[in-house]
Amino acid sequence: MEALRRRAYGGGSIRIERTLAVTPAFTRTLIAYPSDGLTVYGFMNVPRGKGPFPAVIVLHGYVDPARYSTLAYTTRYADALARAGFLVLHPNYRNHPPSDEGPNPFRVGYAVDVLNLIALLPTLPQARADAVGLFGHSMGGGIALRVLVVNPRVRAAVLYGSMSADERKNFERILQWSGGTRGREELNTPEEALRRISPLYYLQDIATPIQIHHGGADSVVPPEWSRELYERLRDLGKTAEWFEYPGQPHTFPAGSAADRLLLERAIAFFRKYLGESVP
Repeated sequence: MEALRRRAYGGGSIRIERTLAVTPAFTRTLIAYPSDGLTVYGFMNVPRGKGPFPAVIVLHGYVDPARYSTLAYTTRYADALARAGFLVLHPNYRNHPPSDEGPNPFRVGYAVDVLNLIALLPTLPQARADAVGLFGHSMGGGIALRVLVVNPRVRAAVLYGSMSADERKNFERILQWSGGTRGREELNTPEEALRRISPLYYLQDIATPIQIHHGGADSVVPPEWSRELYERLRDLGKTAEWFEYPGQPHTFPAGSAADRLLLERAIAFFRKYLGESVP
């Protein structure tokens, strides 16, 4: 974590490749940007209006890269945030087509891709680079936690069904999910090394207000992980909110009452800490 803090990010610019969709509320484009010598793709939703707009980066959870497409399941969250007036960026991360292949030990490469994207926001005239938020689901929530430890200038973060801040817990779960095919190498890492890369041991350094959501019936990521994170943040005097949704799974059904409530709370939270577009 200390090495991530010391290094530089950015270099280059965010490039618009082509238009993907035009809606009454926003325009979606395919984007590409440099990240440590790699080209990372994703999409951007720019709201109608003059702007510049506060920016939210939406971070998707685990999807097998062999089956990944740029418009992932998290597109609906990105679209809802754009309809609410936020400029939204949704990176694929490295190793997710059509992004380049690159190193990703302990999934740190994904966080580096997000940190580079944040550093490149000033190259987008439509974005307010001083008003950046993160919305991370599942693995994306774990990525967001690492980013928050490294970059204190992120102004708000929403974690939804998030992975743990403790990397040992994460890779124990990954080992279980994969039937023993993934996670074993990471779990063989010396404990001291795991502590140096786990956000859990750096929570005191987080300056960003965090809103936490979790389904009470989540069978993928234990709800108690979010509860424990909230309690730790609260005990450290951090600004944090926590909402548990009884009976809800890891990803809430699209359009359900819980899904709508999550988005209402997230949008209100981002408006509180990021503000709105400049008239």
